[in-house]
Amino acid sequence: MGAALITVNAGVATVYSSGDLSSLAGVSALSDIIITKNAQTPAGDPVVVDLTTGLAGVSALSGITVQNGATAKVGGGLLNANVGTGLTVNGGVLDLQGNLIGANVLHAVNVGPEGGEIKVEPTGLSVGVLDLPINFVDAHGNSTNTIPANFVMDFPSAKSIPAYYDKITNTTTIGDGISLLGIVGAGRTITLQGDVFDLKDNGTANGWPAVLGYSYNFTQSDGNGGVITCYLSGSMIRTPNGDVTVEDIRIGDEIVTFDWRNNKDVVHPVVWVGKAHATVRPDLSDDEAGWPVRILKDAIADGVPYKDMLITSEHCLFFKDRFVPVRMLVNGISIFYDKSIASYDYYHVETEQHSVITADGMLTESYLDTGNRSSFRQEGTVVALHGAAKSWKDDAGAPLGVERSFVEPLFRAIEWRENSIFGCRVAEEKLETTNDPDLHLITDAGAVVRPMRKTTQQYSFMLPPNTQSVRIISRTSRPADVIGPFVDDRRYMGVAVGEVHLLCAKRSYEITSHLTTKKPEGWHADTGKKGVAWTNGNAQMSLDGHLTHGKMGILSMNIHAAGPYLLPEQKTEMKKLQSA
Repeated sequence: MGAALITVNAGVATVYSSGDLSSLAGVSALSDIIITKNAQTPAGDPVVVDLTTGLAGVSALSGITVQNGATAKVGGGLLNANVGTGLTVNGGVLDLQGNLIGANVLHAVNVGPEGGEIKVEPTGLSVGVLDLPINFVDAHGNSTNTIPANFVMDFPSAKSIPAYYDKITNTTTIGDGISLLGIVGAGRTITLQGDVFDLKDNGTANGWPAVLGYSYNFTQSDGNGGVITCYLSGSMIRTPNGDVTVEDIRIGDEIVTFDWRNNKDVVHPVVWVGKAHATVRPDLSDDEAGWPVRILKDAIADGVPYKDMLITSEHCLFFKDRFVPVRMLVNGISIFYDKSIASYDYYHVETEQHSVITADGMLTESYLDTGNRSSFRQEGTVVALHGAAKSWKDDAGAPLGVERSFVEPLFRAIEWRENSIFGCRVAEEKLETTNDPDLHLITDAGAVVRPMRKTTQQYSFMLPPNTQSVRIISRTSRPADVIGPFVDDRRYMGVAVGEVHLLCAKRSYEITSHLTTKKPEGWHADTGKKGVAWTNGNAQMSLDGHLTHGKMGILSMNIHAAGPYLLPEQKTEMKKLQSA
């Protein structure tokens, strides 16, 4: 790692590119270091700065601040020399290289109103504990009990993270250096003032006969991450009297809706509120598993949303004149499935007519009862009676926009904003694909038949005697996976089959069952192209009894389209990513 780009003014060094601080060696009267992204930061530079080594000639450093999406790798060097023990995170990432930091060196870390991330790497300590007290401060530097919505604690490699709230000291300790009984051992801990995780309500009481504290074990759904987020205060719904958390909305309350046809706000009463609980099924695809979608602050536009937003994947956002399911905008960077949350409550608010409402500064939708109301528990004591289920076609407050021509430009515009948003994830490498369908047949007797001949579009198979039916087997892919989530097609597509002929005893028979309205198992319904039908990767085809009495035959089929498909190892990698 080379030297970072740095400016020094009045004893304050501003570091605005990735690298180390070697260029600061010998700088006299250096009091503070600020690590940040700014207008001078080279395009695409994530600004990751190495602070793990000492600085020759620097002995009076009083503070290090990391902000605006930059990352500071801290440990050893400056800290062990007791040069810089005042650390502040305000919208940046503080990556503590635990194996380089001596125990009892770090006295505290201040977290500013913009939040940020504190990552505590494995300590490598066989005895003792790296204990990190955290103080929250407001914009003026004064202590506060308000935890920023964007504050994240990360314990890499930890499969579970115990937390303990001590009633006597009114502090919560979290990390793998503490047992569920609150006993500190070897490892990593972070100490926070107050019962920040509501352990009195959610944890297990410890102590007898008097309760001394409460414990809870945060378990990662994938067993690999170790990320614990301070729960966002619920989604903020706009009302005539200001924004109110969704869990505090009650029947009869008034909320502000947007009349997009006349471009004005209208106040409507709430006629129903509901609450449901979701548990993620990580064995399914991301968009079907139930992971909540996190939309980072400013991901859509400046101030939209005005804080991180958590919604379910099918929930719709409003753009221009229509609703778009958020799953179609997931880019994995500024809008992503939050896999640190495997079980959660979610809420719905209903107005008399399906409406455009504002949550967290983002235009979104009120509840539309399409027949799933019974899955929600009604909040409050007022009982509201409702009639038949509604439909998007007849009752939606705006059209549902899932056409690629509408959604992809939105997706690209959001993608273009990624470099200016704090907290964006690193883009994953593009997964490899192939257009080879690996097409083969399995007969009703279980024999696997590979093609005897194949061209770009035609495959021919030699069938054993007395074969009554075959299954057409191929690779599969979902267009939403291999093209992009802005394609609203989540079916598993195999190959597109056109004309099929069976040659037997010098006669040719045309097989057309896959082109009929009522198709055999494994064929998708009409896809809009006459004379062609798509398989789902495992489609049945009857040979109409032509291969009897020991007759063999050659089955030829025209393949009009195939792929792209994720390679087998890429599918495995995708499942790993889905569980990360």
